[in-house]
Amino acid sequence: MSDRPVLGGRQAGERHITRAGQGGGRDVFEYALLRVVPRVERGECVNAGVVVYCRARSYVGARTHLDEARLLALDPAADVAGVRAALEAVEKVCVGGEAAGAVGGDDPGRRFRWLVAPRSTILQPGPVHTGLTTDPVAETERLLRLLVR
Repeated sequence: MSDRPVLGGRQAGERHITRAGQGGGRDVFEYALLRVVPRVERGECVNAGVVVYCRARSYVGARTHLDEARLLALDPAADVAGVRAALEAVEKVCVGGEAAGAVGGDDPGRRFRWLVAPRSTILQPGPVHTGLTTDPVAETERLLRLLVR
């Protein structure tokens, strides 16, 4: 047994490089957390969703969950209905079409980039991270459970 810490199923310090055709049926995906920042000047936030993009599968999807108690603990005057509306709008943009507004006709990659662009509103995307997956829909659910709920 090694005394090196294990990270992501492998020992720290080991390199994990996947070349084209060596992903074992897995595709690269990108994701960003959606954070609610009720008072920008304080910098406090609550994770409220995740947006996932997988170019190989032409998939962009979001799952959201707002913990009202956490949000109201940070700001008792927070506009909960407004935050819920913003989260619903993100999910609509992922689906595309008329309900998504002006960006609804864009391809999944452009919609993802639009959603994760930095902004200074109450709903802000976190940094974009990458990974490998065989099922981006299931990955979206997994990330919601792991990072938001």
